Amino acid sequence: MDFDLNDEQRMWRTAVHDFVAREVKPKARQVDEEGAFNWEAVRKMGPLGLLGLNVDEAYGGAGVDPISAAIAIEELGWGCGSTALAISAHNGLGCAPLTLFGDPQQQQRFLPTVVSGRGGLAALALTEPGAGSDLRGGISTRAVLQDGIWVINGSKMWCTNASLAEFIVTLVRTRSGEGSNSLSLLVVPKETPGLHISPPEKKMGLKGSPAHALTFDNVRVPSEYLLGEEGQGLQQVLEVLNGGRISIGALAVGLAQSAFEEAVRYARQREAFGHPIADFQAIQWMLADAATEIHAARLMVYHSAWLKSIGRSFAKEASMAKLFASEMAERVCRNAIQIHGGYGYSREFPVELTYRDARLMTIGEGTSEIQRLVIARAILSEG
Repeated sequence: MDFDLNDEQRMWRTAVHDFVAREVKPKARQVDEEGAFNWEAVRKMGPLGLLGLNVDEAYGGAGVDPISAAIAIEELGWGCGSTALAISAHNGLGCAPLTLFGDPQQQQRFLPTVVSGRGGLAALALTEPGAGSDLRGGISTRAVLQDGIWVINGSKMWCTNASLAEFIVTLVRTRSGEGSNSLSLLVVPKETPGLHISPPEKKMGLKGSPAHALTFDNVRVPSEYLLGEEGQGLQQVLEVLNGGRISIGALAVGLAQSAFEEAVRYARQREAFGHPIADFQAIQWMLADAATEIHAARLMVYHSAWLKSIGRSFAKEASMAKLFASEMAERVCRNAIQIHGGYGYSREFPVELTYRDARLMTIGEGTSEIQRLVIARAILSEG
């Protein structure tokens, strides 16, 4: 389980696990039932470093290594899928574009508030009603530079954290045509006039992590809110998503670990035909498969994070980890319900919630089908 973690990483895991066990996991059911974001816990995450995992200490972040960041998201996933997804998106999608491509002035302007726990979170707006995976050709939201001001018009959907955010990093088309150099990333403060955030989507799971449709109606932001160079937005987003896939893989591992622990506990307690059901081979095999797959997925997530930490290419490995971990989580959560029998289908037991939360992991940040394309193209391009 430790993947040869160093002392600092083991201490970090313990600290985050204890915090999640105390502040996050006990409220997971309430978060789901009420569809309410757990601000009380999130406010306490700033001082712990959970809101600035990849942000330099100069801007108030924790600046932890990629394996430690994955550990944190895994532990949050173990505690509450909704809270974990919001914090994963905040770190990996909202803050990451600024840490990777922002200049010092932009980082100082936008990051300290969102990593402190005193303000809102960060968000990234990519998906559009007519463009899910097709970022290159499907983005229709446009930004035109007029007298030093970017004027944005268009719409987005499935923007996680939009209503919770201080700012929304937005992928827009700034040049005519549909080539790879026609897109750019702009930072849009949430309170900018003309930005309309629709009510949260009604989702199957992850109800405490709001996702919204957005409308940009002549939204005006200064030219200095452009991240990096104009026309580099697609390349920037792909780099951000590579790191985000490690995070989603870690979240999936956390969800699976939670369901697995519940299944083991129930199998030991529940009796049938005069024996605990843990004595029966059918149950034992499901538990054995779950333990094996969780272990494998965790190692894949840590391996891709390790490659990132040493500056090596990790896109293929991140896609592999995300693909395997997300599909594994769905199998493990499904079998946890099966082990519980009828009780597993009841909202009185946590496995039904974990199953609903896990379902998104094979869709968000690139579907399983897209991951297979990414992996296959990487394999075929290798010498």
